[in-house]
Order: sequence, then structure tokens, then C-alpha cells
Amino acid sequence: MKSSSSLLLRALILITVASADRAESQVNLLAKGTLTASSAGSYADLSGLTGTLENGVSANLLGGLGSGIAYVSSDRFLAVPDRGPNAVSYNAAIDDTASYIDRFQTIKMNLQPNTTGSGLPFTIAPTLEKTTLLSNPSALVYGSGAGLGVGSGAPSVNYVGQYFFTGRSDNFDPNQNSGDPTDARLDPESIRLANDGMSVFISDEYGPYVYQFDRFKGTRIRTFALPSKYYVSNLSPVGATEIANNTSGRTANKGLEGLAITPDGKTLATIIQAPYIQDANQGGAAANLLRILTIDITSGVMHEYAYSLTTGSGVSELLALNNHEFIVDERDGKGLGDGSKAKIKQLFKIDLTGATDVSNMDGLTAANHEVSKTLFLDIVNVLTASGFTTGTIPAKIEGMAFGPDVTVGGVTTHTIWVANDNDFLQDYGGVTNSNPNQFFVFGFKDSDLGGSVFVPQARNGYLN
Repeated sequence: MKSSSSLLLRALILITVASADRAESQVNLLAKGTLTASSAGSYADLSGLTGTLENGVSANLLGGLGSGIAYVSSDRFLAVPDRGPNAVSYNAAIDDTASYIDRFQTIKMNLQPNTTGSGLPFTIAPTLEKTTLLSNPSALVYGSGAGLGVGSGAPSVNYVGQYFFTGRSDNFDPNQNSGDPTDARLDPESIRLANDGMSVFISDEYGPYVYQFDRFKGTRIRTFALPSKYYVSNLSPVGATEIANNTSGRTANKGLEGLAITPDGKTLATIIQAPYIQDANQGGAAANLLRILTIDITSGVMHEYAYSLTTGSGVSELLALNNHEFIVDERDGKGLGDGSKAKIKQLFKIDLTGATDVSNMDGLTAANHEVSKTLFLDIVNVLTASGFTTGTIPAKIEGMAFGPDVTVGGVTTHTIWVANDNDFLQDYGGVTNSNPNQFFVFGFKDSDLGGSVFVPQARNGYLN
């Protein structure tokens, strides 16, 4: 039986918004909100962690949570921060990283129709409900800090049976390649919920890794072994050194940035942010080539497809429109947080039906088999039309998820939610950066999909 609060929310969402009294065949901005506090305080999450990290930042800092978002149900979402507040100057020998424990946040957005007669059609007031820390039941490899001017990278809250993943860049085994699942370093970039609601899948840039975690305990329960060409062999706590000392593998800090799960819950699809080192070194069309990797969740069988950048410098997210079509978030790094003006924040629609598997192809050959794509949403255009300036649009538009349907002007409207990664550069501890965690809600109709069909993710389990 549905709770009375759920029924009330559904009734409110289905109210026709008076201020949007006509249907337009275009994607529109419906709502915007920020999240800068919780019941634990300003810029504090609900992890219960106390004290400070090596760089002096609070261990429970609420920030940067828009690297990836995933829809749960009603208007509840999951949001994942990346490796932590390394934008704070600390120690260049470890890329300014700290022993920030990786985590994801559970957020209730409190989506409501705007009945004031002015402003956007809906309002959201994000509320943090829970913080879940990510750990492993067996021991992980942490850096000793020897020769780097820092102490051990192992969190002090570790105990037998719970070893936490962290963002510190030296938490790896130098005798293994970057795909070693015993490494404690993890730089989460995307999160997706399993169809039964009991676990989440998270992709990362350090390995790159694709892990499955228990949604409620945060314990890792599965590791997907990726093709060896994704990994680098010579590891370093400094990203630039890793790039210089390797001729193949992912580019440092630009690994598996996007992750999707098909609506049937059978397949994961992930995309690298920037070309492989070996592809980039080939030049030509290969220098703009990204790889999409699909993973059958049951069997682990993988296929790879070619995606070529159009205008952006990289890709931040991948979202399943149905079981074979996806939305890709292509962007530059310009905008709020970068001290510049936003230019490229575009969502493209692609179809893997009939696409060529390029797993065994070099970059130049694979580029001849790129998937076709069409522009679905130009975020900069829509936001500036809604009153934003290019200097107030976040530089890192990264998280992306479909949300609940609403009714606008008497028409059923699907929602796509977008979040920013602010690199923890926000207003806290007496420092003013004015780049908060933001969520943007865009509305689109079936007629905006150019013949494609939106299929919501199947839900067959625990979704509270």
C-alpha cells in the first residue's frame, strides 16, 4: 500500500501548472535547487565522521555531490561525490588528495508545483536523508606516505571487516596495474541503482573500476574485471606522471566518467571521459575517440563501441533512454567554478542498435565505426533563455538521471535531472567560492525524442 505522503506527492505533481499553460515541442527548465546543509549543519553530511582530513577539511564535508546521480523512486535520488576536496591546496606529491572516505548521499528533492504565479513551474528543496560510506570486507592497500611528506593513507576509522575506500592518490599497490581491486583509492564518477533497489553500481577514474555495492551497508559485493587496455601499468600518486610514464590505458583523472543501466536492468554501459592514451597518441580522428563499454551484468560479457566528440572536450555521463538508446553528456570545463563563461554543455542521443563492436580495433580504425548522434538538449541555451548568464552556469555539469513524470499545461512531461560537480569549491569554513551543489530539472515530452521511446527503469524491489 502506498503511504499517504507518497499519494499526496503524486497528487501534487499531477497538478497542471498554471504558469506553463501551453505545450511546447522543446526541452524546458522546470526547476532548480541547491543543497548546502543537512541536519548536521552547514556543508556537513550525515556520515557521522568527526575531525579533519590531512588538509584540514572536515571529514564530514558535504560537497561535490553532483559527479553522478541516480533515481530511486518518488522524488528520492542518490548522489555521489568524487574523490574529495583535493581542490584545497595541500601536498602536490599526492595531487592534493586526502583520506576522504568515498560515499554516496540519499536525497529527497521535495518536488512541488510552483503556485506563486511567477518563476519556474516547479520548486525543489533538496534534503539530505542519509550518507553511506563505501567499504570492503577484506583488507585494502593503502599508501604508507613514506617519502611523500604525509602519513599513512589508511582511515583511522577502519576496523576488521570494514576497510574504507578513499580518494587519496597513493593508496595503491605499485607492483600491480591500475585495475587491482585491492587498491583502496577510488574516484567515483557515476552511480546507478540496480532494479531490485538493493545495490548500486559505481564507476571510477583511478582504475578505472566498475564496482557493485550493497546500497544500505555500502559494502562492495562485486568487481567487474575490465579489458586490460583500460589500465595503466606504471602507477604514480601524481596524475601527470602517470600519463607521462604510460603508452596505453586510461588518461589520469579521465577514466570511466559515465555509467548507465538499461531499463531492463540487464546491462551496464560506461564511457571514458577522454581518449585512451594509445588512441590519443595516434592523432587524427582517434584523438577525439571515446570508448563505450557495455557489460552484461549476469555473464560479464563485454562489447565496445566508438563515440566521437563533437564540440566538448570530454564526456561526463551516460544515461539509458531505453534498452538500446542512450543520452550522452558532452561538455567543456568552462563556467562557474572555472572563472570563465560556460560554452558547451550538450546532451546527445545515440543508438547502439547495429553498431560495430570495436573492441579489437585501434583508434583510427574504430573512428570509422563511430555511433551516430543527434542533439537532444543544449543546456547552455536553455539556461540562458531562462535567465542565467554563462558565468553562473556550472563548469562541470556531470550528474544526470531521469526522474518522476509531471504534468505541465495538461501534458504528461518526463523529467531529466542534472547536477554539477563543484570540486568541493563552495562556501564553507570562512572561504567563499559561491559554487554550491545545484540540481536542474528539465522537462521533455515524447514528441521531443525524434521517434525514440523513453522507457523508465523497471522497478521490482526495495525503493524507499
